[in-house]
Amino acid sequence: MEIFPRTLSDVAQALRTRLSLFEDTQVSLMLTQQKIARASKSENVNAIQQLLQEKSTADVKMRVLKDSIIADCKRCKLCKTRTNIVFGSGNINADLVFVGEAPGAEEDKTGEPFMGRAGKLLTKMIEAMELSREQVYICNVVKCRPPENRNPEPDEIAECEPFLKAQLAIMKPKVIVALGRFACQCLSRSESPISTLRGVWTHYEGIPLMPTYHPAYLLRSPSKKKEVWEDLQAVMLKLKEKH
Repeated sequence: MEIFPRTLSDVAQALRTRLSLFEDTQVSLMLTQQKIARASKSENVNAIQQLLQEKSTADVKMRVLKDSIIADCKRCKLCKTRTNIVFGSGNINADLVFVGEAPGAEEDKTGEPFMGRAGKLLTKMIEAMELSREQVYICNVVKCRPPENRNPEPDEIAECEPFLKAQLAIMKPKVIVALGRFACQCLSRSESPISTLRGVWTHYEGIPLMPTYHPAYLLRSPSKKKEVWEDLQAVMLKLKEKH
């Protein structure tokens, strides 16, 4: 009985058979991983829907969203490079919510939104409105830091958006301020440039939405601060109307 194939043709056929089996195994593994990922994302969405229907307080709902549903989220590739999920901070019963784009290095380290230079400027903007950070709520469209502070990509925004929508649905603020292009486009469902969107009232789920420039942009373009202050004054008037 011969142990080895007699010809090079036989050897090649044997290798092709083994390669085919290996490829089938890899494809099967890949499909299984995708199935698990889809199931996980579906479970997130179902859990959010169930949470929003609960009769518990906003405080309880936000804690469940943060500690149980988002917890160790792996919906997109940003989970591989993040240090902390940056959920949001402030008063969950606030009338006013600021929505930024994505966490930076300082936010990734601390787990708190707007903690760097842009965050300090945002604090000054809020104080100029005669409010404090403790009186408003601050969060981002994307909850994990993009590597090297690059712009969030469309798939990352899409995967994280259910969490932002849940936060806003739980809080039901009277006014939302969208900071920067990605927040403005995401919440207004518009692809128009930020220069066109800013300063023009629109709505998110029936809530008045004011798009304006991101504090990080203002650090690079201080001359735009006047326009942002005009937007924030309009927000102050809108809040008074709501009261």
